[in-house]
Amino acid sequence: MQVVDNKPYRLVAFKDFIPEPLRFWIYIIWGIIFHLSGGIYVALASQMVGSIALLQEDVMLLGFSAFVGMTIIFPILFRLKFRFTNKTLILTASLGLIICNIISMSTRFLPVLVVVCFFAGILRVMGFFECMSTIQLKITPTRDFAKFFPVVYMVVLGCIQLSGITAGYISYFYSWKYMHLFAIGMLSVVTISCVFLLRYIRSASPQPLTGIDWLGAFIWSLFIMLIIFVLIYGEHYDWLDSEYIRMAIIGAIVVFGMILWRTKYIQHPYIDLHVFNHRHVNTIIFLFTAMCLLLATPNVLQNAYTGAILHYDILTTLSLNWSVLAGIIAGAIFSYLAMVKWEFGYKLVTGMGFVFIVCYIIGMYFLISPATNKELLYLPLFLRGAGNVVIYVVLTVYAARTIPFMPFFQALTILGFARTCLGTPLGTALIGRALAICTKKDIIALGSEIDLQNPILQSISSNKIIEELQRQALLVSIKEIFGYAAIAGIVILLLSLSTRYKNRLKFKMIRW
Repeated sequence: MQVVDNKPYRLVAFKDFIPEPLRFWIYIIWGIIFHLSGGIYVALASQMVGSIALLQEDVMLLGFSAFVGMTIIFPILFRLKFRFTNKTLILTASLGLIICNIISMSTRFLPVLVVVCFFAGILRVMGFFECMSTIQLKITPTRDFAKFFPVVYMVVLGCIQLSGITAGYISYFYSWKYMHLFAIGMLSVVTISCVFLLRYIRSASPQPLTGIDWLGAFIWSLFIMLIIFVLIYGEHYDWLDSEYIRMAIIGAIVVFGMILWRTKYIQHPYIDLHVFNHRHVNTIIFLFTAMCLLLATPNVLQNAYTGAILHYDILTTLSLNWSVLAGIIAGAIFSYLAMVKWEFGYKLVTGMGFVFIVCYIIGMYFLISPATNKELLYLPLFLRGAGNVVIYVVLTVYAARTIPFMPFFQALTILGFARTCLGTPLGTALIGRALAICTKKDIIALGSEIDLQNPILQSISSNKIIEELQRQALLVSIKEIFGYAAIAGIVILLLSLSTRYKNRLKFKMIRW
């Protein structure tokens, strides 16, 4: 095995016959494939529910377990990179994801699926991080995160949309299992190309994986999974009236107590709670959580509107996601220009990201109608994608420039828990509960106005009257909650603009 000095502008892991310009794009393609692959695909939830007797909540739990795996691995990514070679990590990630896809399409036992999705998330990020960290100096020779993170999040968030679109089309024309076969095929291409194109080359001497608090990683993962269980299954089990929810809450409290105890007595805990003492961490957590709460509206309200009110089929619904994907690409380009070319302050860029999201919510509020054309939804969805990626980029860059390098990846784990593993299910649970309450209230209010002595109503069957009553009540409720979300978005926007930022941080090159 060779040990070489990795030159900043050359990707030396490739064999000599591969042209230098092609090496960069091979890593990009591999990174995209890693993020298109996973243990489970939430876009296939409706088919999986009917095929393998899972609840909608079960599929959501599997999706979030993958997100927990993707987040919990952050603190040791560089340890893995310095311990193993580039080829070893990419081969392990691709082969591991192939195994996860085979198991996911072959079993119906929920605990096994949860574990498989968790490790699929770990492998997914491990392969993607290895690809992107290797080409970082190609993107920005000075390691300027304002240039690097727009590319990263354009790929990450774009692949999330593209994965849903691909899974939807494949499941519509074939079966949900074909998406797993498609992912296995793409990962096989990565495996074969990696074997023939890469060499086992190290950029430094191998570092041992000693001193890692593996038990701490497990406890943190268990704590987050218990909270996710409560938020996902709360409405299904009627919240505190269910013993399952009460047991999960008690378990989360006990596990969190163990985290506090171990952090106090372990010399190097997996996640040091002193990360929260850094001045700007709590501000970033608040802004990420607020963004996730606002962006939970599409998961509940928009899907209910396009499905129950507009009666869109799966292909029409999938076509709307192309606008979100275009918004993500445009938002990544905008965040790069705003922070690198135009040198806007972080507060201004963050505020503009929230403006995009609030404009999406306000636009949906005014478009809620049974007569809305599909084309009118393109602009709000475009703004939603742009606002999402702008906030991701600017807050991550801000965290990278305000938090020291050593605890930075622990902070990324905390931020990942706040935005993806807690903020999204919390927002979905709150809006889902609000929609259920408002719908019941509006059914009672609208139902009281129905006069069965009206000769027009006498000519209509009672089933159609009830169906239309429920439809109108849902329509009014969706519009009402979008209105409340718009008010909340404006308040959050004002709070973000009133938050103290360092207006502009002078970039200093970080030496690993």
